[in-house]
Amino acid sequence: MFTGIIEETGVVESVRPTETGIRLSITARKCGGGLKVGHSIAVNGCCLTVAKATSDGRKKSLQFDLLQETWQRTNLQHVRADSLVNLERSLQAGGRLGGHFVTGHIDAMGKILTWERVGADHTIVISPPAELMRYIVHKGSIAVDGISLTVAKVAKDSFQIWIIPHTLAATALRERAVGDWLNLEADILGKYVERLTAR
Repeated sequence: MFTGIIEETGVVESVRPTETGIRLSITARKCGGGLKVGHSIAVNGCCLTVAKATSDGRKKSLQFDLLQETWQRTNLQHVRADSLVNLERSLQAGGRLGGHFVTGHIDAMGKILTWERVGADHTIVISPPAELMRYIVHKGSIAVDGISLTVAKVAKDSFQIWIIPHTLAATALRERAVGDWLNLEADILGKYVERLTAR
């Protein structure tokens, strides 16, 4: 379980195929502390298990094995060496919930339609798959590349979010542009309500 509050941006070292899938290697500093093999960390909002961890001074190299399901469903398929990725360690019992409950299970990718600056802030319009739109509500929560954000506006086939300067500076969104793909996870509460009320 995560909160959508990004702790740092890691740097992709490499992405390479293996006999069983894809091996993703990332360099981290803050999030590397205390992480061991078997621990979970959200990478661009996708919950991954540490397969190997090595230290080099203050930096830590973390390696993850990606299944084809993960590769096809997330924007990790688009990262390259030196790409920035959002990192968040799993929530500890008794920890502060600064965003909203994020499972790290990506629903789908959404495409950036517009990226505009409005004063010191930015607005982004994202187009998700049609089946995801029913979970996106005005003023509701959504995880975008693992970032807990509030939906500012909902259209028929897209939604808008606002990005404050801190979020832009502290996350990998500063590398994103129109046409790029973002990992999306809708609020789990809406999914449970839908399931419980289905007939």
